[in-house]
Amino acid sequence: MQIGLLYSRIRKDEKLLLAELRDRGHEVTKIDVRKQQFNVAHAPETFEDVDLVLDRCLATSRSLYATRFCESYGIPVVNAPDTAEVCADKVRNSLALEEAGVPTPNTDVAFTKEAAMESIEDFGYPCVLKPVIGSWGRLMAKIDSRSAAEAVLEHKATLGHYEHKVFYVQEFVEKPGRDIRVVAVDGDPVAAMVRSSDHWLTNAAKGAETDAFDLDDEAKALVERASDAVGGGLLGVDLMETGDSYTVHEVNHTVEFKALDDAVDVDVPAAVVDWLETKVPQEVPA
Repeated sequence: MQIGLLYSRIRKDEKLLLAELRDRGHEVTKIDVRKQQFNVAHAPETFEDVDLVLDRCLATSRSLYATRFCESYGIPVVNAPDTAEVCADKVRNSLALEEAGVPTPNTDVAFTKEAAMESIEDFGYPCVLKPVIGSWGRLMAKIDSRSAAEAVLEHKATLGHYEHKVFYVQEFVEKPGRDIRVVAVDGDPVAAMVRSSDHWLTNAAKGAETDAFDLDDEAKALVERASDAVGGGLLGVDLMETGDSYTVHEVNHTVEFKALDDAVDVDVPAAVVDWLETKVPQEVPA
C-alpha cells in the first residue's frame, strides 16, 4: 500500500513506523505540512496514488485542518478529523466520555475568573486547572489554596488567547502515584504501561518511570468504550486507578508510543501497522 505520512518533525515514533512500513514493502510519501498547500477544490499532486494518510502532526491546528482536507479529497485518514477534534479539545473529550457513560473525573467549565473560582471552591483543595488544548502535561496546575487559584486564574486571564479564558476545572483524583497509558486500535488494546512518579503529574514527557501493565477485563472494557466514545482509531487512552476501579481522564488522538514500545514485550509499531493494513480499502475484482 501507499501511505501518506503527515508530519512536521520526524521523531522516534515516526521512525519506528516508517521502518516497519518499509520492511513490509509499503511505499511511504512523507508530507511535511509546513511546506504543503491544501487546495479546497482538488487534492495536491503529493496525494496522488495515496491509499491511506497517517496523521502524525505535532501541532493540533495543523492536524485538524490537514485531516479535514484529506477527508474532503476522499482519502482514508487515521485518525479521522471528527475523532481528532474530540480528542484535541479537553472539553469535548470529557463530554464524549460522560455522554457514553465512561467514568471520568468530575469537571466544570467556566468563562470568567469569578465563575471559575466558584467551581474551585466547590471542588475544594486540591483541584486541577487544565488548558482546554494542550499535551505533555504543559500548563496544568494543581491548585492547593485560594491564593494559588487567584494567581493562576489571573495569569490565564491575561495570557490573551481565547482558549485561556475557558477555565477547565477538574476534581483531583487520588491515584497511587501512577497512571496507565493504553495504546489501542479501534478499542482493541495493543499494549499498556504504568507511568510512575513522585510528582502529581505522571506523564512520560515529564520524566515518569514506565513499566508494562497487564489490563484486567474491566480496564479492557473501559478502553473499548472510551475509544467508541470519541470515534475510534489509533488512540492513547489514559486511565487512573481509583481504589478497585478506574477512571478515564483523557483519550489522545496523535498518540506517542516510543516509551510504551520500550516498556513492553509487544512490538507496538508492528501491531499498529497490522491494523493500518486493514484500513486500506480493498479493490473488488472485476
